[in-house]
Amino acid sequence: MTTHQPATAAAEQLARQQPFPRAEEVSGLRERKKVATRQALGEAAMRLAVERGLDKVLVDDIADAAGVSARTFNNYFASKYEAICALQQDRAMRIGDELRARPAGEPLWDSVTQAVLSQFDPANRAPDKDWMDRIRLVVTSPPLAGEYHRVQGLAQYHLAEAIAERMSVSLETDMFPRIMAGAVLGAMQAAMERWLRSDPPVPLAPLIRQAFSQFADGMRAVLPPPDTADSG
Repeated sequence: MTTHQPATAAAEQLARQQPFPRAEEVSGLRERKKVATRQALGEAAMRLAVERGLDKVLVDDIADAAGVSARTFNNYFASKYEAICALQQDRAMRIGDELRARPAGEPLWDSVTQAVLSQFDPANRAPDKDWMDRIRLVVTSPPLAGEYHRVQGLAQYHLAEAIAERMSVSLETDMFPRIMAGAVLGAMQAAMERWLRSDPPVPLAPLIRQAFSQFADGMRAVLPPPDTADSG
């Protein structure tokens, strides 16, 4: 009988084998160029898919728009779908880096919130309706679904790793960082889905803030006060 590796374990394994350096490892020109090239390819893939339609974009088009060869593209991504979805993984890594850099005495939830908002604050203007319609078609495309779910697991692992470091605990022995990372990404996803469905279009950043506020308020509403929980 064939056995399948759990999704979380597979994501962790892939994350540890990532073909690009983490931010704290980017010290030389070569490493910085790798990060910049990966980001340029991901952004070009998304931009061209929005402008032309996902089916009409080729790897050669993406590489040309990013100023590299198709061979270079293949050193970073296996497909245009992977390049588009990698934007989410890279954002999770930047959030993790921001979280690690937050003041040591800051409460964890405040640190996580600020780290997330640091990646969305530029999105304070409502997009053009035509552009919004186009991006909705891209991100809801069935060919992206499988790759999106794979990258979602990678993003959760990267964020959990940063939360564990912030808490000085181990991912091997403490489940809370993974739980919190899942909740954070769930709140972000809820905000993005609302953003995609908004008519007329609205800015994304306020929806991210609203999602985090509602999550915090909701948890306070359903959990008993600390003294009640301790007295049980």
